[in-house]
Amino acid sequence: MIEDLSRIRNIGISAHIDSGKTTLTERILYYTGRIRAIHEVRGKDGVGATMDSMELERERGITIQSAATYTTWKDHQINIIDTPGHVDFTIEVERALKVLDGAILVLCAVAGVQSQSITVDRQMRRYSVPRIAFVNKCDRSGANPARVTEQLRDKLKLNAVMMQIPIGLEDKLEGLVDLVTMKAYRFEGDNGENVVEMEIPANLQLEAEARREVMLDAVSMFSDELMEAVLEETVTEDMIHAAVRAGVLQGELAPVYMGSAYKNKGVQLLLDAVMRYLPAPPDIRNTALKIEKDGAETEFELSSDPEDPLVMNAFKLEEGPYGQLTYVRIYQGTLHKGADIFNSRTGRKVKVGRIGRMHADQMEEIDRAAAGDIIALFGIDCASGDTFTSGERIALSSMHVPEPVVSLAVTPADNKASAKMSKALHRFTREDPTFRTAVDPETGDTIISGMGELHLEVYIERIKREFGAEVATGAPQVKYREAMTRAVEFDYTHKKQTGGSGQYAKVQGIMEPSEDGEFHFESKVVGGNIPTEYIGACEKGFASSLQEGQYIGHPVQGLKVTLLDGAAHAVDSSDMAFTTACRAAFRKFYSQGKPVALEPLMLVSIEGPSEYQGDIIKTLMQRRGVIVGTTEDEGFIRVDANVPLAEMFGYATVLRSATAGKAEFTMEFARYAPAPAEVAEELVKEFQTRRAEGK
Repeated sequence: MIEDLSRIRNIGISAHIDSGKTTLTERILYYTGRIRAIHEVRGKDGVGATMDSMELERERGITIQSAATYTTWKDHQINIIDTPGHVDFTIEVERALKVLDGAILVLCAVAGVQSQSITVDRQMRRYSVPRIAFVNKCDRSGANPARVTEQLRDKLKLNAVMMQIPIGLEDKLEGLVDLVTMKAYRFEGDNGENVVEMEIPANLQLEAEARREVMLDAVSMFSDELMEAVLEETVTEDMIHAAVRAGVLQGELAPVYMGSAYKNKGVQLLLDAVMRYLPAPPDIRNTALKIEKDGAETEFELSSDPEDPLVMNAFKLEEGPYGQLTYVRIYQGTLHKGADIFNSRTGRKVKVGRIGRMHADQMEEIDRAAAGDIIALFGIDCASGDTFTSGERIALSSMHVPEPVVSLAVTPADNKASAKMSKALHRFTREDPTFRTAVDPETGDTIISGMGELHLEVYIERIKREFGAEVATGAPQVKYREAMTRAVEFDYTHKKQTGGSGQYAKVQGIMEPSEDGEFHFESKVVGGNIPTEYIGACEKGFASSLQEGQYIGHPVQGLKVTLLDGAAHAVDSSDMAFTTACRAAFRKFYSQGKPVALEPLMLVSIEGPSEYQGDIIKTLMQRRGVIVGTTEDEGFIRVDANVPLAEMFGYATVLRSATAGKAEFTMEFARYAPAPAEVAEELVKEFQTRRAEGK
């Protein structure tokens, strides 16, 4: 275990699907001596990449779960998390970035900045994660790392600066020129393990000098010393490294490296950059809230000191071959095997049994871990996101969890399968915050919800394979919403007298749509007409009514309630009376607000050869799609469109047949928007039928 925290790097590898993240991780593990042989993502040898340890991942050639590993490079310890690229598994990227200190943003040298690259960049900004860009696949036809660097500036608004230029491109890629050392490097040996330093080829000398000028101009903004040295022509490599590191740590500079992981070129130089520029745990400012006994919260900065009281975050749960694994990031303090730790959320004390360092699905047991480490615990009962301490109640900032947008009905084949399915769903909901289960109150069916068709498809497959439960699925269900479109005044009195103390509550106010789509409640009651102790019950009454609207029977989005006046009775008023009055007021007056049905719109990004542009747009128009942008680049077209989710089921097959399998698409939730009249009418009919049958 490395004691010097400045020599630890916690990094994530993130990118759009199929950019080569897992292949890059495989090469990193090989060059650092962590593995003895290289295996490919869709390996012909049947082994598959180290980090794709799940059978499904190896079959499909995609990463489904983020996988953790650790390795060492030049006296530095690197904890790596390889994350999925597919938007359906975005929570895996989200929770990895929350606990990591730095990241490598991988881009394809041909496709450049793609839809999921934008999403990943947004996630990195959310958690203020400094990043290095790696332009991969420089060996492919159409590769252009300079164009990709421009896209990083234009589309992601990053201060991207090329630190290298390639020696040749496409099938002529031979090596790289480093603009800091002004040396050329070739990668020789069977797997590119021998890095050979040489002079810059004469035909690249002028380009290298020009690119170096641009690089120095951008980097010198972060160092006065370097700026002076540039003017005096006394620049040293150390000055450049210090300035680049300063820019990266401030999140204001994105150095761009390049190569081809598959062809074993450029990976060692990227590793050197990770050591030099990405932050060590003490370089990152992490804060937490200390919760006092009276409930007061005080923000404080975590220290990264192994001697301070323990604070760590459980960011991912996973059922592995060793039982339940809880992945934790230690922010400060030291964790010892056999120690008692305290769960801040539940208030329970638990004993640490086994501590392990993970290498994909393999584990190495250790006796202790300290600040800066990412490790796994066994047999710890907790939820994803829980904070553990040595005794104090401390809360770390919560993770952003997107709402699921697709639902499926799942039915077990028999009682035996039912028990297995129940066990599987319980485990999956603990592992994945974007995977939800519920029971349909009308049909009694088990409903699973997730981020997309692929997301649910993978979980259904896992139920069958890992738990041996035969299940059937119903048609995908879309999560509709409804909302009011105009303000309504309400005035409602709830009276009930059944002998003994009765119930009495009167509420008056305004219900109106809220601009941000959230629920807001405000009380402007004066003179104690509604006693203060009942105001909370009023808010609860309206909030609970939002679960089922009165128009199409789906949850209500975006409601603002302003309570203006009311009345209470000295004996007959109670929390229950006011909660009931507000629910009844909502039911009676909601329909006067001209409610509309809302459907989820997805941002769909399709990429394929330009010759299929017309066919691609036609498939979108047939699905009520609205084109929001098209870009064409060297024979490839990208079309972005907003399409209702209800129209996207089975789209993969349609797109494949329309483009001879040459186009691919990704989609992510964009927003809710009013549904067309015919869709709304159908939803209203369904709701009325359900109501009639319920009676």
